[in-house]
Amino acid sequence: MTDTIVHCQALIGRHVKHLTRTPERLMSVTLMPVVFVLVFGYLFGSAITVPGGQSYQEYIMAGIFIQVVFSNLGLTALGVVGDLDNGLMDRFRSLPISRSAVLIGRTTNDLILAAWSFVLMSGIGFLIGWRIHEGILSMLAAFGLLLLLGLATSWLGALMGLVLRNAEAVNGIGSAIVMPMSFLSNAFIPLDGLPGWMQTIAEWNPVSSVVLACRKLFGNAPEGSVTSDAFPMQHPILMAVVLSLTMLVVSVPLTLRAYERAASKK
Repeated sequence: MTDTIVHCQALIGRHVKHLTRTPERLMSVTLMPVVFVLVFGYLFGSAITVPGGQSYQEYIMAGIFIQVVFSNLGLTALGVVGDLDNGLMDRFRSLPISRSAVLIGRTTNDLILAAWSFVLMSGIGFLIGWRIHEGILSMLAAFGLLLLLGLATSWLGALMGLVLRNAEAVNGIGSAIVMPMSFLSNAFIPLDGLPGWMQTIAEWNPVSSVVLACRKLFGNAPEGSVTSDAFPMQHPILMAVVLSLTMLVVSVPLTLRAYERAASKK
């Protein structure tokens, strides 16, 4: 266990050092959140009315945070595909290091990038009118929940990269997963205006639970703004935690097995 921790620290440090030497990699995780906040906050804010008299700028922030979290899926998957193509996985596999440390280093690095995006987005959100109305502990709980989900999506992305082993396939399938889950939810629009069958799907969409959980922890869900009796909408924090932990429990062992198979094929 001690050796594994040392190996994880070394590989995480390697990724961070590589990031400092190629700061252009920060562009994708810097520009996209800023564009999301400004475009959705101003463009959609003039056209969408939120129940409870809440400003759309406050309503939208949790949804944009989730959008960035789910971008970790493609980010990690593409990173793993790149490591396979350039032989890095082979070199790591030939060294006397823990197999799990290789994937922990990759997923932790992408989680650090997500945390950087959260900091940047929070600053931009504050400038356009977003405010946190609960205490600091509630705020930290919300960001902790986002990071937990970000870690889970990174491991799922690593699994996708190891299975598909192709950048084009990763982009295509990643978009096919993320887009419907993001937009058929309460991330960007209130659910009350959706047709009955579509509203039911959106209420049980796991993304809706996580978004609503973050809104409640940030104090961005006014009293009476949630009218659905669906279990995920009544217990969003519980559902969000269960979702993230379930993703981790399922994806971590599958990813480790896929790593062994993918590395042995090179």
